[in-house]
Amino acid sequence: MDYRHEWKHEINASDLIALRRRLRAVMEPDSHGAGGTYFIRSLYFDSLTDRALRQKLDGVDRREKFRIRYYDLDPSLIHLEKKSRWNGLGQKRSASLTEEEARAISEGRVEWMASCRDPLVWELYGKMRTQGLRPRTIVDYTREAYVFGPGNVRVTLDYDVRTGLACTDFLNPRCVTIPAGDAPIILEVKWDAFLPDLIRDVVQLEGRRTAAFSKYAVCRMYG
Repeated sequence: MDYRHEWKHEINASDLIALRRRLRAVMEPDSHGAGGTYFIRSLYFDSLTDRALRQKLDGVDRREKFRIRYYDLDPSLIHLEKKSRWNGLGQKRSASLTEEEARAISEGRVEWMASCRDPLVWELYGKMRTQGLRPRTIVDYTREAYVFGPGNVRVTLDYDVRTGLACTDFLNPRCVTIPAGDAPIILEVKWDAFLPDLIRDVVQLEGRRTAAFSKYAVCRMYG
């Protein structure tokens, strides 16, 4: 997969209402969830020295992070994902996991990964062995997503960010999470080769500039 362009903006509730109205006028809601809205739960990994967290906070240009993710607390579709950043561009690779495989990884039972044929699962296994990667925290939030064909544009509005503190039992729907402080609403805009002027105009907000916000970093402040 090629690298994609990516903008992030921290916005407030008034911005959300205005953007929602504009986006619905020119874009299609994502086919996932009701009206493009769904709940996301992710389990993030980091090294014993918190390498991913420190690189994010230090603004390191080339970095990566691993997570396991599923939607609306439905374990029938679980993905292992690796997000990479380089020169301001983003790339995401993913692999499907069964519920048992995801649970085994979260519990530290990883021997089976050594013989897995999926290269991303094998890569995570190698880095768990050599770099000490391990599950660190749960990150929950609600997402509204909109898509636009030309440019392969995807606009998302993420809010109600919650942290599982040090809990990594992310397949347990009763796992306790708490609000991640005063985490803002996050507007993300992603596209391939070009961003159509129509979408560029729609997402413009006075006084809002791109920001390197990380839901993982915010949630790690609490555990």
